[in-house]
Order: sequence, then structure tokens, then C-alpha cells
Amino acid sequence: MPIETPLLYESKGSPNARRVRFFVAEKGIEIARTAIDLGSKEQFSDAFKAVNPRMQVPALQLADGTVITEVPAIWRYLEETYPHEPLLGVTAKSKALVTMWERRAELDGFASVMEAVRNALPGLKGRALSGPHDYEQIPALVERSKQRVSNFFADFNARLESVPFVAGNDFSAADITTLVTVDFAASALKMPISETHQSFKKWYERISSRPASSA
Repeated sequence: MPIETPLLYESKGSPNARRVRFFVAEKGIEIARTAIDLGSKEQFSDAFKAVNPRMQVPALQLADGTVITEVPAIWRYLEETYPHEPLLGVTAKSKALVTMWERRAELDGFASVMEAVRNALPGLKGRALSGPHDYEQIPALVERSKQRVSNFFADFNARLESVPFVAGNDFSAADITTLVTVDFAASALKMPISETHQSFKKWYERISSRPASSA
């Protein structure tokens, strides 16, 4: 049934949902929300599958009933609908740099943490990848994933030695994904930023002090 305002389906336990909440808070958008309880496997319910057949959060339902999933797609819709406080870049150059660095943060960092978690937790047996299909865990991937996370920390430390924010001179969605990745690694893998990565640690202290980071 169509709704009057956009409705965000999300969960406090989902790092991907946090990326959207952080984005929304930075832009100062008022948006309706519905919590999906991942612990009780509400994402697999018929009611939620009717919203998102891929059984994943976040999902954004628009006034005409359209449902947008995938974090970058939700961001794009929100950025173009609420253009104030841009987080995806302003010029052609800045948009390209935000996209490039956000993708690196997601592929090299966020996805590596997720791979380690989903291939290690007993509760995710048979669900090594989220989505509509079942996949068995591959425990041998866990250590490689942790090495990828370590490399991500080193690479981004090097990047942040020369720029104040991940994509350059301005805060952006690239910083959002990077911060969420750092917190995800620290909580799920017990892998905080190393003391040897001082530029990354100083960046983390600045970004985590932003009010929107706690959204």
C-alpha cells in the first residue's frame, strides 16, 4: 500500500542500516522508520519479504510504493530529493572522488569485515551471504578476511596522512562508510585501528565526534 512519506526499514544491528541513518542525520532529514528485528529473523517474514524479496535491510519505501534497496541507491535518492548538505559531491570531480573512495571503503574494508563475520558465526551457518539464496560458510576465508581488514587500515592511514577527509577536503559518504567499517571491525572482529596508524586514529576521533555518527 502506498504511503504518504518515505519509510525506512532498518535495524540497529545492521551496519548497512547505520550507513543510511548516519547519512540521514548528517542531512537533517526527517524520515519515518520501521525497525526490523534481525535477532528474531523478522527479515525472513512474509510481511517483510513483500517489501524486499531479498530479505535485507535497509529498504526505503516511497510514497508511490516503490522500494529502493542497496545503500548507494538509497543515498542517491535522498541526495537528489534533499540536495542541501551534499554528501555525494558537488562538482563532477568531487562526485567521482566520493564514489571512488566510498567504493574502496566498502570493497576493501566493509565487505572484508562482513566476509569474516558471516563465515565465522555459528548462527549464520548456511547463510554465509545475505540475500535470497543460502550459501555454506567457508571458515578458511576468515583469516584472509582479517588480513584484508589489516590492509584496509594501512591503506586508509596512508590516504589520511595527506587529506582531512577520505575523499579529500570535505566530509562525505566515503567517511560514513569508513567510520561504520571501523566500528564494525572493532565490535565484530575485535580489530580496532592499530596505534601505528595515527593519521587514521586522528581522523576517527574527529568523525566519531560528529553528532550524526551516533544515529
